[in-house]
Amino acid sequence: MSNLTIYRGWLEPGRYVWSPFVTKLEARLRFANIPYKTAAGSVKTGPRGKIPYVEITDVDASSSIGDSTLIIKHLVERDILPDLNSSLPPSDKAHDLALRALLEDKAYFYNGHERWIENYYTMRDHVLSAIPYPIRILVGNIAYRGTVRTLHGQGTGRYTADEIRLFRREVWEAVNDLLVASKAKRSTTPSSSDRERPFWILGGEEPTEADTTVYGFVVSSLICDAGPRTRELMMEFPAIREYARRIHDVYFPEYEVWSE
Repeated sequence: MSNLTIYRGWLEPGRYVWSPFVTKLEARLRFANIPYKTAAGSVKTGPRGKIPYVEITDVDASSSIGDSTLIIKHLVERDILPDLNSSLPPSDKAHDLALRALLEDKAYFYNGHERWIENYYTMRDHVLSAIPYPIRILVGNIAYRGTVRTLHGQGTGRYTADEIRLFRREVWEAVNDLLVASKAKRSTTPSSSDRERPFWILGGEEPTEADTTVYGFVVSSLICDAGPRTRELMMEFPAIREYARRIHDVYFPEYEVWSE
């Protein structure tokens, strides 16, 4: 069997990290009960210059893969992970993909603006905590300018902070509506133990790929000190927090849970 190591950017064993994509990947492995190790790593050593990345070690070879989506696709192709969406009807597959895109291609950039532009120093000192302070200033300025360029080119940087907050709320209201409906469906189950099990974003009995992304972004929103407004927004949606807490209790019981 292959040995997997996830490079998360920080060691911090027993704790979530701020990156939603790290938690997305960890959740994907835990949903399938696949063991893995964690290590720090860095964007410098990552095969795509991104966190997370994985090292897959077999008896006679090892390989590194970056980008959470490509990692998952690769592990599915190698039969290390099951295909969570294989039995979904086409309409649900489309909904699943749309949900992932909503968060990864919309909310991600809204979060990036809040973290790197509105709360730069908090973000810099966390993300670059391993770098000595004088050098951290220089590297932080480079990261800031790169983020500004990216956000402007992508489009988010062309909006005001208030407009971005409205867009962010729209995203999470949509996610909340789906989870409220899913929880209501689960609550009709006669068994009390069933009512305590996780409920899933598409309302099925098992998670889909979208759940890994939703969970990663919810956890990131709840723990990131550089995103206080997003965390405040999470407090308005009990169904979202319950969704995350149930998944945490079943799949991440040894991890430190966020404060509410």
